[in-house]
Amino acid sequence: MTQKTFKQAYEVLQKHAETLRNQQEPNIDDLLKIVTESVDAYNVCLERINAVEKAMEQAFSQAQLQEDDNDQVTENRADSFQTDSGQQTKEDDIPF
Repeated sequence: MTQKTFKQAYEVLQKHAETLRNQQEPNIDDLLKIVTESVDAYNVCLERINAVEKAMEQAFSQAQLQEDDNDQVTENRADSFQTDSGQQTKEDDIPF
């Protein structure tokens, strides 16, 4: 069985873990199938987790860049309106 979603793969892992926990005696005949399906399911889950982490890192990086750009614009605006010890602002720099 090939899992296509994280949820399907996670359910396989849960089912197999429960099966192994509830066994009184190891069922060697099913063990290879359980291990193979579990490894496949684990790899699907790992791929999905890694993809989500990468997407989140990219989203946070873009958000941080936008925030940094906004901070720079705000600083530039603040600099252009700052007064120097009660003197005129830079934008109101009329010599008379």
